Amino acid sequence: MTQAATLSPIPFIDLGAQRRRLGTSVDEAILKVVNHGAYVMGPEVFALEQALAEFCGSKEAVTCASGDDALLITLMAKGVKSGDAVLCPAFTFVSTGSVVVRLGATPVFVDVHPDTFNVDAASVVLGIRKARELGLRPVGFIPVDLFGQPADYDALEPVCAEEGLWILSDAAQSFGATYKTRKVGMMGMATTTSFFPAKPLGCYGDGGAIFTDDAELAALLRSIRIHGQNVEDKYDNQRVGMTGRMDTIQAAVLLEKLKIFPDEVDARNRVAARYDAALSDIVDVPLVLAGCVSSWAQYTVKLRGADRAEFANRLKAQGVPTAIYYPKPLNQQGAYRHYPVAGNGLPVSDRLAGEVISLPMHPYLDETLQDRIIASVRAALS
Repeated sequence: MTQAATLSPIPFIDLGAQRRRLGTSVDEAILKVVNHGAYVMGPEVFALEQALAEFCGSKEAVTCASGDDALLITLMAKGVKSGDAVLCPAFTFVSTGSVVVRLGATPVFVDVHPDTFNVDAASVVLGIRKARELGLRPVGFIPVDLFGQPADYDALEPVCAEEGLWILSDAAQSFGATYKTRKVGMMGMATTTSFFPAKPLGCYGDGGAIFTDDAELAALLRSIRIHGQNVEDKYDNQRVGMTGRMDTIQAAVLLEKLKIFPDEVDARNRVAARYDAALSDIVDVPLVLAGCVSSWAQYTVKLRGADRAEFANRLKAQGVPTAIYYPKPLNQQGAYRHYPVAGNGLPVSDRLAGEVISLPMHPYLDETLQDRIIASVRAALS
């Protein structure tokens, strides 16, 4: 039997280790919901909203059914419609662009920095220009905090302020991170996040939240997430809404996970630091901006000319999983390739799609397993 055959597969994200740490607390929280019977908009939902707002320092937190719904509800509250242009990066998950299209507006795709993977302010300027050339009204911008690191808001905010665009921060991957003196949840007119199980803070299904300091906007968000209803009379719907509620069981799960979340973010950063130290000589490791803390939803490297498929297969043979986020930017995907892009194209996004690969990352990746991953990466590239 070969050595590779004796190696047990390493989980890409080890949710089981987290469950063992939490013990019976999540089971008991779920059972409490089952017993009280308020499965929709139960007391745990409101307790979670208060806890989330306190965690990130925002005045308002509005939970919802998913990160996708969080974006859509917020755009609905802002009245985004046909003829509007909303700028967003192409190197991201599809939700960021799809919510714009679903409201009849036009996404204008912009490029990213090659080292942080986050949106480039210079490309935003070109995207605004492109929108106006096409006769569109640029109204907003959705930066994405990709892989856990906040975008460079000090560079982006002045551009949007000068051009009169609101900022909706897509923090689906960065909850728990910090941009200089601000926690994620305090950027833009609103910030959205996802609690999909694989996210830094994940529930046992789908879930999301929206953070804002604008009480009037928060009231709109709460109405839209439940059919557009009037708070005083749920059968007097004041606006077009949707069914976007978080269910009570997911809120109960998140309340328990939130208790250990700061420690998990610290652990993720220790794992990332060890990867950086061990791999920076053979791959391009991700750059974290000075004064920022990533929540490391993914640890994504760029290969220096190596064949990515062969590299992944060599790691797989050693029981080391990998993933590619994202193999095709939005501007190249069938449903979105006809939408405008900033400038004359998005060369960085197009190039990154062929270079990046992600290694296992989670708070319970012990040094022994991490050393095995590192050794496998070095051997695969030797």
